[in-house]
Amino acid sequence: MKTLKIALPKGSLEEATCNLFKRAGFIISVNPRSYIPSVNDPEIEVILFRPQEMSRYVEDGIVDCGLTGHDWIVENDSKVVELCELQYSKRTSNPVRWVLAVHESSPFKTVKDLKGKKIVTELVGVTKRYLKKNKVDAEVEFSWGATEAKPPRLADAIVEATETGSSLRANKLKIIDTVIVSIPKFIANKKSVQDPWKKHKMDSLVMLLEGAIRAQEKVGLKMNVEKKNLQKVLGLLPAMKKPTIANLTDKNWLDVETIIDESVVRELIPQLKKAGASGIIEYPLNKVIP
Repeated sequence: MKTLKIALPKGSLEEATCNLFKRAGFIISVNPRSYIPSVNDPEIEVILFRPQEMSRYVEDGIVDCGLTGHDWIVENDSKVVELCELQYSKRTSNPVRWVLAVHESSPFKTVKDLKGKKIVTELVGVTKRYLKKNKVDAEVEFSWGATEAKPPRLADAIVEATETGSSLRANKLKIIDTVIVSIPKFIANKKSVQDPWKKHKMDSLVMLLEGAIRAQEKVGLKMNVEKKNLQKVLGLLPAMKKPTIANLTDKNWLDVETIIDESVVRELIPQLKKAGASGIIEYPLNKVIP
């Protein structure tokens, strides 16, 4: 049997990634002691890699495809095929920003102020290219961890990943610039995409994963509406396209179903009720495929 070898991120994104695949229809069971999880698709073989390494393994053909951040693809200068972007993360749907930050007590206000200073980061290559672009000669040192705790005694500045900035603020750091913005990307080996069976499998997987991402902030809404109130109800619905309308056994009533942004539901349902809708049901979505 043919198999598609997929690498998924081990670490902070692991749980969010498994949840995303679950919504796409793939149940991944991870053994804490193993880097090879099981999956409910015999045509897929999953292995866990650190995101920092993954793009190299995809480029070298150790796996056919994988999910890793744009930041590490750039850091490793990996020659891979980018199949899609998947905007999700461990905490929010915000992209990860690698920022240049200094201690709040320091006098540094811009990257230019860091000439001749020490910057620590895990993203060494990207940081060096950033400094070169800004014509700043500074020392860049690899950080093995606890990066946010190093200014001002062990470093003048750091380049660190953040989603909300809360951890930086907690460590009394201030952001002075954004070095690179990163979101997870589904990438593939150049030779693997030339294989028709593997390419078809990857394309199908991408469609389902994108559908799961699309469904994250949406819900389904179903209700009964008396015909005389239909236009009033439809005027309230911000549907993706047109709502689905079906006849009920009572000829004076209709079934109306649509998909909307979850953020508007709490305000919309009372309005729908007031407009004459009844039997309103809100339900979660796993995938939205346009």
